[in-house]
Amino acid sequence: MRLFIAVTFSEDIKDALSELQEDLYSRGVRGNYTPVENLHLTMAFIGEYSDPEAVLDAMEASRPEPAVLSLEGVGSFGKLWWIGLKKDEALFSNSRRLRRALSDAGIPFDRKRFSPHITLVRKPVCRDETVLASIEVPTVQMNADYISLMRSDRGKSGMIYSEIGRIYCTERKRKQQ
Repeated sequence: MRLFIAVTFSEDIKDALSELQEDLYSRGVRGNYTPVENLHLTMAFIGEYSDPEAVLDAMEASRPEPAVLSLEGVGSFGKLWWIGLKKDEALFSNSRRLRRALSDAGIPFDRKRFSPHITLVRKPVCRDETVLASIEVPTVQMNADYISLMRSDRGKSGMIYSEIGRIYCTERKRKQQ
């Protein structure tokens, strides 16, 4: 199964991001928009891996701490537009500890540098080159109190993400779906 570890968003963040996507669309930006239900912050991408229990054990061993996520800035990685997050030391610390725990457990993962961002649209097409730079980032934040192990499956109209389990930051409890 195709797995990744993520922070999922509160309704406030999802609503703000959805409104931002609607604004981009109304300004003529076309492309492959991330469905609201798929918006997330990837902490570690694992890919094809058959032992979700081992991943949950590594997540628990990483002892994540609560972080505060605040939207800040926009940018692009080639043909991908994203919105960023304010630097939060707990978030970066969680990423380092999580990746160390995955490595210690022998679980393969994408080792690209952690660059917290939320994908808004892939393959954007627009006539106005200034649209991305003129985006007004909503002032919204949330407490990230858990990290989720997610499964990614290809559906008829795109990817479907399902939570397999989560590790709470403060209580260190595991919840499985």
